[in-house]
Amino acid sequence: MSGTDESTIYPKGDKAPPDYFTGTVRFRMLVPDSENTYNCQVYNVVFEPGARTHWHTHPGGQLLLVTDGKGYYQERGKTARSLGKGNVVEIPINVEHWHGAAPDSQFTHIGISSNTQEGPADWCEAVSDEDYKEATG
Repeated sequence: MSGTDESTIYPKGDKAPPDYFTGTVRFRMLVPDSENTYNCQVYNVVFEPGARTHWHTHPGGQLLLVTDGKGYYQERGKTARSLGKGNVVEIPINVEHWHGAAPDSQFTHIGISSNTQEGPADWCEAVSDEDYKEATG
């Protein structure tokens, strides 16, 4: 399959918009659920080393299933959590957070936005380089 190698499950996808991400991030929608059959969207996200989301919330919650690499998840005001292959992150409704790759590792996860009938993610400001370094250092 084009865009994959032995270490990837899905093709990397298209480059994610810089309005919501810092660094090189590739995004591939796997289940768009445009007919609202499942009330969730499923997507594969590949972060290059140091890449990350901006701060954001999900009105219906979010799940992350880590499939490769090393990364971090942090809720606003809390200590960042180190993530690796096999980790699962349950993100409650409207909890402000970011996630992304470690400074020295690519990071891949399957994301599931649940209860999509509640609306799309609400994007906030970028995670500053200083805050990222403190969280991952």
